[in-house]
Amino acid sequence: MSTARFFRALFLGIILASTWNGVEGGSGGQNARLDVRGDLHFPLHARATNNDGSLPVYKDPKASIEDRVNDLLPRMTLQEKVAQLIQGDLDGWMDTSNPLDDTKTFNQSGLEEMLTTKTGEIWAGYLMPWDKLVYGITIGQQFLMENTTLGIPAIVQSEGLHGFTDNGTIWPSPIGLSASFNTELLQQAATTIGTEAEGLGYTQLFAPVLDLSRELRWGRVEENFGEDPFLTGEMGHAYVTGVQSGRRRNASSTAVARVASTCKHFAAFGSPQGGLNIAQVTGGERELRTMYLKPFNRACVESLSIMTAYASYDGIPAVANHHLLTDILRNEWDYQYFVTTDAGSVDLLITTHGTCDTRECAAKMALENGIQGEMGGGSYTYLTLPDQVEAGTVNVSYIDETVKTVLRTKFSLGLFENPYPYDDYLSTLRTPATRELLHQMEQEAIVLLQNNGNTLPLSKDIGSVALVGPQVDRVSFGDYVFFNASLNGISPLEGFQQLLANTSVKINFAEGCKLWSNDESEIPAAVAAAEASDAVIVMVGTWSLDQTLLWTPGTNATTGEHVDLSDLGLVGAQLKLVQEVTQVGKPTIVVLVSGKPVAEPWIQEHADAVIQQFYPGELGGLALAEVVFGDANPSGKLPVSFPRSVGTTPCFYNYLKGARPIDPGEITDNGTLVFGHQYVLDTPVPMWSFGHGLSYTTFNYTDLELSKPTISTNEDFDVTVTVHNTGAMDGKEVVQVYTTDVVSSVVTPNQNLVGFQKVLIPAGGSETVTIHVNSSQLALWSLQSQWVVEPGTFTIKVGTSDQSFLSTNLTVQ
Repeated sequence: MSTARFFRALFLGIILASTWNGVEGGSGGQNARLDVRGDLHFPLHARATNNDGSLPVYKDPKASIEDRVNDLLPRMTLQEKVAQLIQGDLDGWMDTSNPLDDTKTFNQSGLEEMLTTKTGEIWAGYLMPWDKLVYGITIGQQFLMENTTLGIPAIVQSEGLHGFTDNGTIWPSPIGLSASFNTELLQQAATTIGTEAEGLGYTQLFAPVLDLSRELRWGRVEENFGEDPFLTGEMGHAYVTGVQSGRRRNASSTAVARVASTCKHFAAFGSPQGGLNIAQVTGGERELRTMYLKPFNRACVESLSIMTAYASYDGIPAVANHHLLTDILRNEWDYQYFVTTDAGSVDLLITTHGTCDTRECAAKMALENGIQGEMGGGSYTYLTLPDQVEAGTVNVSYIDETVKTVLRTKFSLGLFENPYPYDDYLSTLRTPATRELLHQMEQEAIVLLQNNGNTLPLSKDIGSVALVGPQVDRVSFGDYVFFNASLNGISPLEGFQQLLANTSVKINFAEGCKLWSNDESEIPAAVAAAEASDAVIVMVGTWSLDQTLLWTPGTNATTGEHVDLSDLGLVGAQLKLVQEVTQVGKPTIVVLVSGKPVAEPWIQEHADAVIQQFYPGELGGLALAEVVFGDANPSGKLPVSFPRSVGTTPCFYNYLKGARPIDPGEITDNGTLVFGHQYVLDTPVPMWSFGHGLSYTTFNYTDLELSKPTISTNEDFDVTVTVHNTGAMDGKEVVQVYTTDVVSSVVTPNQNLVGFQKVLIPAGGSETVTIHVNSSQLALWSLQSQWVVEPGTFTIKVGTSDQSFLSTNLTVQ
């Protein structure tokens, strides 16, 4: 043994002697620790071995995960345990400052310093060449596996909200993915996202986001799956399943996943007061249970990680909410895996929420209430934990229980057998098969909102088309993509040029205005392009930026994290542009490219057709052209309702009974004031409601049947309906089932989505669709604070949130 290794072993032995605690934990005195230490079956000078020479259970890939966890924990010093709870960072030993630099060197002292105190997870979400990334991750894992006493690998983390961010394939933003209403396709998409990350050595992705888009001013609406808890839960479950399914190469047979998904933000984060990021969320237990927790319960009980939220709920910071994180998540749901704070959120107990005044207090509150690790971005409050244990202010049992969740996640990922990147990682990145799936998703995510007089699809026999607007020659990805990711995308202009390359259709392009300016000087050129064309496509909307520019002072955006809005209308000269080109009199199609609903009723009232494209992925420009010219039949549905103005929000469809009386007023085009009461000069009815979306064909519904017209309170049932394609084009339809609890002991939503299924029906054909509904979907949170399915009548509707195609009654007794 070298001199350095000898002193290091001696140092660890001293630490062990002074801080030792066993599996059961506790903060008892020195004698209690000596008693536990006396029963150890391994030597203190070689804790990765057994006294009898047998293989330690934690090193045995055939042993059960729980046995491995329970064998490893007592071998760890207090400092090693705390280090497992803190996120390290690749920049501790790699130069991450230049995304183009490919120098494969590392800082040895930085490596040792970082991976001595922060070893549980490694943040490696940096833009750099793939080979350098693989090199840096390998160096870190080798150090932990080969140069530490116990050889515990790290979880390596990055973002994966709508694609693996380090030059992986970028998919539509989650709200666009959700607009597909296609869980099978989303699961396949998530599988590719996990595969791209896995090959490079990543083992945790920070996604999916399961916040609800009920507060549309909030900047992060694009990161959600929409306003509805059921749709969000189903889409989240599909994402989690796709990312995690399978196991890493050469992993133990007990491993249950290859990459850990991370459900966030737990919980109720997406409805902050005033729409302002991290502001308080106000609500009670019933709203928490009925709306905000349902997606997490559906999607995340089998997810290997959950991330807590920045905000407070009902006055309690989510990061230190015992009821939320311990009573519900751990005790009710029996969640066994790793929970992490969001970046810097433990410090917010001091700086924002004002519930602590010291780092020690913040660490204690987050740990003991949350059984969670600490992400970086703050002051690393958890570094105070060893001293707090010694002082008796923190019970070491909380550390032990939290470390167990980290180790359990690592064993479940098979990291002790193979934590390294794959040699053939290039074979898993940006493959033709992934691009084919992406192309399908891009098409299915587009929503046809309006199509007066069958304006669409346009014919390729048309002489010319004007492409007008600031979104035409732009790749608009949402947030959580890396710098220059848009270089991999196809803009709408490029997409139309590709589609029409072998036709005689002439494209007349004019930008018309900037997204971020009131300057109207370019509008005349756009009007001229419209006058010279047979049809006009005007593309406007919101915009976000990549993760470098979004946080750079002096840049601008209208959506994304920490980018909140007071107005949901178009910014700058965009509406003026739409109005001017529409008044030319040519067939006018307005395309809204955005991360959230755009509240512009003038467009609904005057455009011939309206298309919604939530921020697309790399092939969004081509898919849009294909939809406009009929190469693809639109099948997307809205995952979120469109208000008429910010003043008519919230406008989500599943409002409580009695919450939306309607006696509308209006301001007509000529300025006449027509007064009402709800609202005086407007209406709370959305322009387009949740579940809405048109097709180029028509569908008719017949033969609605329930498997049983009467069921018991714990009995599931099926809803069956036949859907006929009565048009001339093959099309995909989303069959949606809603329920209403007619009379209930507490106020319940006017309707709830309880099932949906997307089906392809050929022209002239039909499809019989059966949707299963669990009895639990009829439950309410009762006056006795428990889930109850009450006897009574439930209306079963097939249609959309604002249309009923067929309905019947279900009796529960």
